[in-house]
Amino acid sequence: MVAAGPAPRYIRDVPKIIFEASLPERIKEATVLQGGALVDLADELRAAVPFSCRSATCGTCICQIIEGRHLLEEPNDDEAELLELMGGRSDTRLCCQARFMAGDGVVRLRALDAATSRSGDDD
Repeated sequence: MVAAGPAPRYIRDVPKIIFEASLPERIKEATVLQGGALVDLADELRAAVPFSCRSATCGTCICQIIEGRHLLEEPNDDEAELLELMGGRSDTRLCCQARFMAGDGVVRLRALDAATSRSGDDD
């Protein structure tokens, strides 16, 4: 699923997924050759995203999508319900539920904690 290094220029519709972290050495990124689940990619890269239930019931894996929301599938009903309960910010997703699609571009995200996810604007 993950290509080593940058994607060759001749491959089209290949997203790059970047998991940001507070320390530069903890940033993980991968060029993915197909769509898939963020949870699987986070596990594979050992990205700094905490997980607990992995079923859209706890909110532990809430992430801010900094860039590339258009490359993620729409939230399913369970994810949408929990996101609404957690403050309804349009720039957040549950990493355990979000799925990325094939497409040219970058998805940049960072893990939040529950308190952070409820504060601030999403203008």
